[in-house]
Amino acid sequence: METSNNPYQPIDCNYYDRLEAWATMRTICRIVFRDEEGKEQDVTARIEDVYALNKVEYMRMDNGLVIRLDSLLSVNNIPLPDHC
Repeated sequence: METSNNPYQPIDCNYYDRLEAWATMRTICRIVFRDEEGKEQDVTARIEDVYALNKVEYMRMDNGLVIRLDSLLSVNNIPLPDHC
């Protein structure tokens, strides 16, 4: 995923904890996010991992999809807060 043109904006710390909890509980989640072209996407999958790479946070889904956390709009109908 390209990050040089779009600096990473850290997400809310409590929301990050919630993502980790859903991953631990293997909860099937409805995830709404903006893809690299800025289009809204809606997927249903389990969060397998939440991790950081080169100072950017991601989550990997059980279907192989990797989502940059600052592209999230909502998970399980809970909107992403504006700041940490």
